[in-house]
Amino acid sequence: MARLRLVLSRVLSGIADRNVRFADLCGLLLALGFAERVRGSHHIYTRSGVVVILNLQPRDDGMAKPY
Repeated sequence: MARLRLVLSRVLSGIADRNVRFADLCGLLLALGFAERVRGSHHIYTRSGVVVILNLQPRDDGMAKPY
């Protein structure tokens, strides 16, 4: 749980957008109640009540690709 809080604070701060591990970000979204769908390297997250669809991709170094 402490790790999820750390990842959440890093994401919300906006400072570490390029330095978030892909697996950590996926785990955070699943813990927040998002449903995951995978098509190739694209991981698509949706949640009831959230209009925006999140599309994430991993980089070769294990980090999430920043958009």
